[in-house]
Amino acid sequence: MKVAIFPGSFDPLTLGHLDLIRRGSLLFDRLAVAVMINTSKEPIFTVEERVAQIKEAVAQADLDNVSVITADELTVSLMNKIGADYLLRGLRNFNDFQYERDIAAMNQHLDDEIETIFMMANPNYQHLSSSLLKEVARFGGDISAYLPGNINEQLSEKLRGN
Repeated sequence: MKVAIFPGSFDPLTLGHLDLIRRGSLLFDRLAVAVMINTSKEPIFTVEERVAQIKEAVAQADLDNVSVITADELTVSLMNKIGADYLLRGLRNFNDFQYERDIAAMNQHLDDEIETIFMMANPNYQHLSSSLLKEVARFGGDISAYLPGNINEQLSEKLRGN
């Protein structure tokens, strides 16, 4: 059985992320989307909110072999815990490649059984990042074309409240 993990902070999950999840679900028997803590980022949504949002988006996309989990540990430790051998990462550009290459090398050092699989982002989403979308939304820009409906609505509500 091929089990993969797709880790990220997902604050918020974009349609680019969801596209990678959909495509990854076709490659692996099981794909776990792991909402991780990124200590260098200040999230808008709590981990619990992000997990609920992603579960709803995955259910609406009818991806039966995808689960959503959370962890506050090294990705390789989580992978060993759930029996995943593959780490799925999306690449939008060369900068992503350089960053992800270094992480893949460290993960290989920590556990040489792990294989990192890089997928190129869909060209429609290559310019997106959660940070960019949050910035545009903070100033009233319409980003609804780039977020699942449930997440766009919750982001709008959250920003109106702040």
